[in-house]
Amino acid sequence: MREHVLVVGGGFSGTLLGINLLRHDGPRVTLVERRPNQVARGVAYSAADDSHLLNVRAANMSALPDDPDHFVQWLEREGEGGPRSFVRRTNYGRYLSALLDAARARAGDRLVVETGDVSAVEANGDVRAVIDGAERTFDRAVLAVGNLPPHAPPGIDADVLPRGLYCDDPWAADIADGLSGEDEVLLLGTGLTAIDAALLLDRRGFEGRIVAMSRRGLVPRAHVEGQAKAPPAEEKPARTLPALVEAVREQAAAAGDWRAAVDALRPVTQLMWAGADLTTRQRFLRHLRPFWDVHRHRLAPQVAARIEAMVAEGRLAFQAGKLAAIRPEGVSATVDWRPRGADATSSARFRRIVNCTGPQGDLKRAADPLLRQLMAAGAIRPDAARLGIDVAADTRVIGADGRAAERLYAIGPMTRGAWWEVVAVPDIRVQAWNLARTLANAHWVGGEGL
Repeated sequence: MREHVLVVGGGFSGTLLGINLLRHDGPRVTLVERRPNQVARGVAYSAADDSHLLNVRAANMSALPDDPDHFVQWLEREGEGGPRSFVRRTNYGRYLSALLDAARARAGDRLVVETGDVSAVEANGDVRAVIDGAERTFDRAVLAVGNLPPHAPPGIDADVLPRGLYCDDPWAADIADGLSGEDEVLLLGTGLTAIDAALLLDRRGFEGRIVAMSRRGLVPRAHVEGQAKAPPAEEKPARTLPALVEAVREQAAAAGDWRAAVDALRPVTQLMWAGADLTTRQRFLRHLRPFWDVHRHRLAPQVAARIEAMVAEGRLAFQAGKLAAIRPEGVSATVDWRPRGADATSSARFRRIVNCTGPQGDLKRAADPLLRQLMAAGAIRPDAARLGIDVAADTRVIGADGRAAERLYAIGPMTRGAWWEVVAVPDIRVQAWNLARTLANAHWVGGEGL
């Protein structure tokens, strides 16, 4: 009899794992997602608006690593674009749903998709999981829970702020409800999440002013047509962090663009991260991560043009500063912040404050009941850099005792601590493919285990 694998989370990571398990003639799969609208889509593609575009060209967005033209072929059949298109994220969600539907149609009872809440998992011996209050048994389980939602920034207490002032969901359909053209909105964050929120406010008809604020005020760069390319790195360009920064700076100068230099590191990024000690990783996260993010995770040219237009119109401003205080006044609040490099604070009145600080991964602050249960049981632990779940090289979770579990795995963005670059489609699809081959024993076919 085939083994039975429980996949907790039916977003992009979990869906791809289930599909690839079938493609490798592997075990039976039960895929459980608590939010029915997020099956095969996750947060990224279920909450998207038509103004939200993929940040990667279609040619690099196939869900299947062994079929690189798969998404482009689907797009062309649907009449929605070609290989160089930056397509709507809603269309990518449709693509993933179609991929899952086709797999389910072929698989019969070998792939079961359920809407339910997994509140507990125990993986000592057989895997026992509590799903909607009922205990069920599996052979293995995989945590594909996606990113944790953003934490409320210091100074934000939603329970004491006026109703409708604070919004913790930057993709909420009602983000502009109740606002007038005289109002101002504060976005806490200046990265990709803030860009999404600004576009959504604009599309929902908000005509007032938007201020996006972060400590450094860095804004994601745009993809550039015809951008010069640096040759892909074939090995780590430097052994220490300062030497790496200098090597990348030299390459950026030679190529004329930091984006090209960062792209050149793509083949060895995970290798560099794996080879770095904790001190180096922490220094990178503390000092270089914001700069890496804005050069590495870029905007579609159409999105960048719209953002630039909003800035030119005076409807959007980016501010480098630190939140100091929030003073509620009726349905609004006066916000004090300290601009970067200044001693004195500045103030402005805002009708809505939107949390755009982006996804988090710190297990110690997780509110998710399943992750809290697994932490309390010692079945999982945070990685050393507190980016997510600590995992071994084969994605088995590492428990509080420092040992890798025999039957419990994790994939997706919550394994960032082990690989760093595992938050986007090109990386997650490879991770899901590799784990599927392992669970289906297909990795022996190509000799990887010999």
